[in-house]
Amino acid sequence: MYGLADGIDGLNRWIGRTIAWGTIVMGVLQFTMVITRYVFGIGSVWIQESITYVFASLFMLGAASALLTDGHVRVDIWYREASPRGRAIVNLLGTLVFLWPVTGLILYESFPYVARSFAIREGSRETSGIPLLYLLKAEILIFAVLLALQGLSAVIRSIGVLTGRVPPAEDDAVPTLRVGH
Repeated sequence: MYGLADGIDGLNRWIGRTIAWGTIVMGVLQFTMVITRYVFGIGSVWIQESITYVFASLFMLGAASALLTDGHVRVDIWYREASPRGRAIVNLLGTLVFLWPVTGLILYESFPYVARSFAIREGSRETSGIPLLYLLKAEILIFAVLLALQGLSAVIRSIGVLTGRVPPAEDDAVPTLRVGH
């Protein structure tokens, strides 16, 4: 089971590092749009939509990586000061009670929406826009699956900490496996 958790963590870590380059791409696109619009008087729907696509991809594909690295927003009443066992309980219950039901609802509600978009190969409403809106909408499903998988990793590691099979790393907010690494 810990190999599965390691694989999920590795996947989301790789996706997070890869998609982070999108911030540079988004900055270059934004700079290009400002220069072309205000210096040359040329507007580009394609560049404007590209910025939206990159931003959406950063959020949707990077969310599970943020969960992995504990970079998400958390109302930290006592979590930071809690023992590794206490944090494992919070992570376990948070995944079971909040994360999985929400990701399940997202998958259930968005699948028909994304399927319709794929069926018609939905594109931009603008004539000169990006004709790949259906791919952007598919990221909704990927978002939910990656988050649910990262939740599975957290559940595996939290159970490992709670059962004493995995020694918790004192410096990590999310229990991680420290066997042979």
